[in-house]
Amino acid sequence: MSSRLPARPGRTHDNTAARHDHILAHLRAADLGALADLGFRGLDNDILDPVIVTGYIATRTHKLTRGEKEANRVLAVGRAPVEHGFAHLKNWRILTKLRTDPARATRLLRALLVLTNLEINR
Repeated sequence: MSSRLPARPGRTHDNTAARHDHILAHLRAADLGALADLGFRGLDNDILDPVIVTGYIATRTHKLTRGEKEANRVLAVGRAPVEHGFAHLKNWRILTKLRTDPARATRLLRALLVLTNLEINR
């Protein structure tokens, strides 16, 4: 009998699905959440207590309601500072040459984000 995870929608492979389930479990255990873009839709199937919050998508047959549009706007406002921080890190090309253990990388990224925020606010 195989211990494989149920198939995910789209092109997500088994290893990626296992990694996502692992991340979801850690977020739930730490009582944390994440704001994500529409690419993460369907990753968190717990409707009553979602850990990953994504926006709403309009289709030809389903137009967004005023509330759904407002929810998307609020989500975008919350995600913007983080996206800008990663954009700065990419522009500096810091992450391409990072060859260190994850604990040091986390401290380095935190320090870089602090410096970025100081520079932006200056």
